[in-house]
Amino acid sequence: MDRAVRLQTLSAFLKSKRAKIAPESIGLASGNRRRTPGLRREEIAQLAGVSTTWYTWLEQGRDIRMSASVLDCIANALQLTADERKYVYALALESGSGAASLKVEQAEISPSLKKIMNELRFCPTLITDRRYFIVGWNEAASHVFLDFEQVPLEQRNMIRLLFTRKELRRLAVNWEHFVSGFLAIFRAYYGQYSEDDWYDGFLEEMKLVHPDFDLLWQQSEVKSAPEVVIEFRHARAGKMLFHLTSLQVQGSSDLRCSIYTPAADSSTENKLQKLIDRK
Repeated sequence: MDRAVRLQTLSAFLKSKRAKIAPESIGLASGNRRRTPGLRREEIAQLAGVSTTWYTWLEQGRDIRMSASVLDCIANALQLTADERKYVYALALESGSGAASLKVEQAEISPSLKKIMNELRFCPTLITDRRYFIVGWNEAASHVFLDFEQVPLEQRNMIRLLFTRKELRRLAVNWEHFVSGFLAIFRAYYGQYSEDDWYDGFLEEMKLVHPDFDLLWQQSEVKSAPEVVIEFRHARAGKMLFHLTSLQVQGSSDLRCSIYTPAADSSTENKLQKLIDRK
């Protein structure tokens, strides 16, 4: 992404975070005179120890000088998480990975990782690359989500599938909550690989083709490894509860292993076992 796009992306993110901070959380009265949700620009500037004019320029996406120490103060004022800080620094200081010139090809999954996936027989497991293309899955994932083998390789992107495949839209009881977890990780990648133009092209395509994507993207958080509880309404098995654990796979390829563990206090594992045994 070029400098102008980077700064506009940063601008939108800062505004969204400022709007989510309750005035009372920093000792201010909420009052009825506030025209917008969250804190005002001058309040963030005061908390960060910078001038209101400078912070306004930053939120407007102007090309101004920024240092890591000042961004640290902004991050503290906006109550950013560790993942959100990395995202802001990458956008503001152009600290992307520099991988724009590298072509992302189908990643090879090691035999040991394949064995781990297959051993997780009743835990649907997906392996994705940094662009969220699905490069590996186990049998349980095929039964719960869809048969990825039947999806053409170039269309096997989890973000795209969440918006295009009706069975995935129907699967999660709260589809928007389900999608938000994927978008949080995707936004973390977007900041980490900010020099890769593929992301901008993909985002523009998704916004154009799927009107509901843009709103969810603007509302998305930044998390490298969210852990959430997800409720599915499976077409054949009915209600299923899973705990999602997302792990980074160490190695030369930037791969992620997403494991959906059946909730211990539910009948999910038994239902999944019946699905697999029926094949």
